[in-house]
Amino acid sequence: MPGFLQTPPILPSSWTSDRTLRESVVFHLGDDAFELAADELEAMGELAVAPATLELAARAETEPPRLVPYSAWGERVDEIIVSDAYSELGRIGVEAGVTALPYEDTPYQAKARVVWAALLHMWGPSSALYSCPVAMTDGAARTLLLHGDLDDIAVVGHLTTRDPATAWTSGQWMTETAGGSDVSRTGTVARRDGSGTWRLYGTKWFTSATTSEMALTLARPEGAPEGSRGLALFRVHRHLEEGPNAITVRRLKEKLGTRALPTAELELEGAVAYPVGDPLDGAGVRRISTMLNITRIHNSLGATAAITRGLSWARAYARVREAFGTRLADLPAHRATLADMAVDHAASLALTMRCCELMGTVEHGSASAEETALLRGLTPLTKLTTGRWSIAAVTEAMEAVGGVGYCEDSTIPALVRNTHVIPIWEGTTNVLALDFLRATQRSDALQVLVADAAEALARADHPAVISAVESCTSALRAIGDRIGQDAVTDPAQARSIALGLGATYACARLCLQGTWAAQRGDHRTAAAAVRLAARGLVPPPAPEHLELAMDEELSSI
Repeated sequence: MPGFLQTPPILPSSWTSDRTLRESVVFHLGDDAFELAADELEAMGELAVAPATLELAARAETEPPRLVPYSAWGERVDEIIVSDAYSELGRIGVEAGVTALPYEDTPYQAKARVVWAALLHMWGPSSALYSCPVAMTDGAARTLLLHGDLDDIAVVGHLTTRDPATAWTSGQWMTETAGGSDVSRTGTVARRDGSGTWRLYGTKWFTSATTSEMALTLARPEGAPEGSRGLALFRVHRHLEEGPNAITVRRLKEKLGTRALPTAELELEGAVAYPVGDPLDGAGVRRISTMLNITRIHNSLGATAAITRGLSWARAYARVREAFGTRLADLPAHRATLADMAVDHAASLALTMRCCELMGTVEHGSASAEETALLRGLTPLTKLTTGRWSIAAVTEAMEAVGGVGYCEDSTIPALVRNTHVIPIWEGTTNVLALDFLRATQRSDALQVLVADAAEALARADHPAVISAVESCTSALRAIGDRIGQDAVTDPAQARSIALGLGATYACARLCLQGTWAAQRGDHRTAAAAVRLAARGLVPPPAPEHLELAMDEELSSI
């Protein structure tokens, strides 16, 4: 029998223990609106880390989905069974409004997305990745509202309700074997049958949240041209009034993480589908982009929430673990590690909250042309930057907890595994970086983003942030010079430029928020801005010798 048993760390409230989140919400909402939201946010902070909620999340991870292809009597049913714990976590989210809130008539008006973001930020890490169907449901709802007809809009009521009895989720069936990030190679074909009904034929290689009631997907109508211009957007339901749609589940994916979330390969064998907009006008990719932009912001929130949950575990452990007669929380080396994790948390939150603020303004119809352009440019930068930061942060958190953090029953390995999908889903780091740099050549995305950062820096006039302001100003100048030199002729530089711009914009926002907070007597956000700048904002250029990337295989020795 051991003579010593370590006191286990206990996660504190996701709201009352997270000064950075609370400050960010007040900064973006203002004091009056914050008072209206405080009770709702505090309740979610307690619920997200309640023992019963964490037990549901842990059980959902150990009870992965299973496919039942046939009934006992041989009928093809393709039923995917998920853990009841996973379903219960979804019910909690629906009732809390993690999809509904931005579509409701609230006193927050254009700021509703800020309150929504804080709710999702706390609920997401405890949802066993039910946050994934929530992301796609949100994206589908907005897409149908903007581009759909009356039938499409009628569906939105199911996607945005708080009533679990009538709530639906939506999938997003995009990935095919020939076309992942390159949707122009989509091979799914749409044909009209004798009654004029559209039917889809093809294979969808990755379909997450496959138990969702519906999905949005791209297909190429027969006779449409090749490439992106020939694609149309369709709404597909898994079940029709007369029974299951013509969709076969080929298999469930065996994944590194997101194990509670059903992800499948699907065969569309004449599945009934409903076009969203004119299927022959070549605007399918433009329409689905509405969904992609929203899910990218969800992805960024997921990355930020993962950083926060990892930091919360590391802090909780530091409070109860002693080494050499001293709590980890009091050891300078460990405090330095936690402090840098806190900087990542603050920087990631600054980016995502700015995106959410802008998204709410655009959805409310009160955005200026500059704000709309800023959201378009900032969304991919935020997604790629927070995705990279999240991987490093959750790995650091696992190390901070030590050997127990490497054991499955601590639940930290699930956090690490699940976070690794974030830089992959909705565009990898390189894909998004190249997209952004191409956008700088055909729009004012870069100029608007730099101007917004410069405006934030001009307003950040507290002595506590002066050094960070100077670093940001220099970084913006360096990035502009590098884009001017390399963007067209050397796409190898795209990744470092995009990551540098993401970090610099985050630092500029922290300078502004840090000034506001310091004027209210709290200098910690200002300190985070200074530390972020001191670590270096712009990565070095791409390697000069790209031949190092691949070695040629010798035919003989």
